[in-house]
Amino acid sequence: MNKIIIAAAASSVLLLAGCASGPDEATTAKLDELSNQVSQLSQDVNALAGGVQASGDAAMAAQEEAARANERIDNIAQSYTK
Repeated sequence: MNKIIIAAAASSVLLLAGCASGPDEATTAKLDELSNQVSQLSQDVNALAGGVQASGDAAMAAQEEAARANERIDNIAQSYTK
């Protein structure tokens, strides 16, 4: 019975020692690759956010120009009805 307990204790120590070791090279390489992908996605999101801001600014300018054009048309129409 003692031999079984000693064997179980030894195997559990070896198992825990294997789990306690740091990541292997393949895992480290995969983590580096994933970190690079996250960085690239962050850059892409920032670029898209800047594009959306520029599109919003262009849309506001177009809307303001349309309002001015409508006001000019209204002024022309009023001059004919007077």
